Amino acid sequence: MKKLLLLILSIALCTAAFAQQAKTYAERLGWPKGARVIILHVDDAGMSHDSNEGVEKALTEGTATSTSVMMPCAWVPEIKQFLDKHPTIDAGLHLTLTSEWDNYRWGPLAGKTAVPGLTDKQGCLWPSVEAVYFRATADEIEKEIRAQLDRAISMGFKPTHLDSHMGTLFAKESFMERYIKLGIEKQIPIMFPGGDDLFYRAEARAATIASLKKQGKYTEGMQIPDPFELNDAKEIGTRIWKGGLPVLDDLHNSSYDWQMPDIEKKTDKEIQQWYTDHYIESIGRLSPGLTMVIMHCTQPSATFKYISDTGQKRKGDLLAMTDPRLKAFLAKQGFILTTWREVMERRVKVGNAE
Repeated sequence: MKKLLLLILSIALCTAAFAQQAKTYAERLGWPKGARVIILHVDDAGMSHDSNEGVEKALTEGTATSTSVMMPCAWVPEIKQFLDKHPTIDAGLHLTLTSEWDNYRWGPLAGKTAVPGLTDKQGCLWPSVEAVYFRATADEIEKEIRAQLDRAISMGFKPTHLDSHMGTLFAKESFMERYIKLGIEKQIPIMFPGGDDLFYRAEARAATIASLKKQGKYTEGMQIPDPFELNDAKEIGTRIWKGGLPVLDDLHNSSYDWQMPDIEKKTDKEIQQWYTDHYIESIGRLSPGLTMVIMHCTQPSATFKYISDTGQKRKGDLLAMTDPRLKAFLAKQGFILTTWREVMERRVKVGNAE
């Protein structure tokens, strides 16, 4: 009888422990069980005037709740003026280690001599994540991201969070370590999907299958590995949480890969309809928890095409964020919109209780 009671107690304790672990980070931050909490986040503030216009419109006239700034870029002072006029706007640092466009480029803030492995023959940051992976050291990565934070602080800009342009900081474990280190040291939230990542995994799987089918290499039922950046995601998420920072349950980073047919020939109304439909469908598939939805809202002028050929795609994000249909959908489905600022406030309030 005594052994049976001990067994029952052991099972109960294990069940309780599992239930505790099964809590989403949204729940641990104080939102109710089952809540779908989202940060509608606009990347690339400060990259160009057109980018700034899109960011400002998405945040003040649309549904977007957050943005992040590319500190090495030329139009940072303009977005800083906007942030000064709107001090409650959620704005972080889009830590930038690449310069990907052909005719519009930027260099490292730490200086070429301090981070030679981060620079190409033009003295600019490398155009690809792959180049950074093979040429830069973790020490150089840390010098540069600290230099970008230093510039922000020097300008009187206290970022609400840190994230990674083109995901470069997720490309190598040693890079990610410096990113996590900086966030915990400065107690600035970092973008990291350390939960179940159900949406992110499903989207990555679908993209891999589509690519394999295109190459004629897919067979039904074949094993599709998870994205490498999610290796040990839960363990890393636990470490970040224990470091005093909030953690995401999931990441929606799909819209940049959407391909609207003949988008260059479409009217704004048609683009808005298509992009809003895609946001409604994809956001509707999100599971309970805290999810960051990444986009690139831009108001492209006639000159944006000389920077990038993604102007219409970026306009699609902006048109969706300013579409009343999307706002109505989110409200009807009970989505809770939040910011990194609120998320960190909740994390501080929770303390070590969770």
